[in-house]
Amino acid sequence: MKAGAADITAQWIKTSWTKQSRGGEAAARRNAAPVGFTLPQMPSGAAHFVQMAEHDGFEPRSSQKDLREIGVSLRDEGDRLRVLARVEPLFGLPPRPRRPPAVRLLPGQWVRWQLNYRFTSALGIRDWSYWLDTFNIAYGPVGQEVFLSEPTMIVDECGPVR
Repeated sequence: MKAGAADITAQWIKTSWTKQSRGGEAAARRNAAPVGFTLPQMPSGAAHFVQMAEHDGFEPRSSQKDLREIGVSLRDEGDRLRVLARVEPLFGLPPRPRRPPAVRLLPGQWVRWQLNYRFTSALGIRDWSYWLDTFNIAYGPVGQEVFLSEPTMIVDECGPVR
């Protein structure tokens, strides 16, 4: 997707698990899951989407989504890109009464924004499930390995989900 004269590069990593991966070896595998991947070739306006789930040993499954489908608000402000992760869905825990402000990226910068969630079924029949969303967003031309490096900014919105 173009914003002014510079590109927007987005990667969304969704990691999901149950209480079986909250401790021991399963938790070690989950915690070792990458927070950035090499970017595949993608058309303009597409985001790299990676899913990792407990049921398949946190093996990365890569695909693409339309940039408008990811949970991040992106706005071109002329010389900067305004980035704000959306909290979805609203019924997940932890509560987020005070959210951090949007970040404004200059060309050549990128942000890693993480949010975690805990869910239960509406009737409490199933056990809790958890997920971690990691959004890597770069502004301007970048290489395919940009998200393997240290981000310019980190926003950690992970809260207690016990």
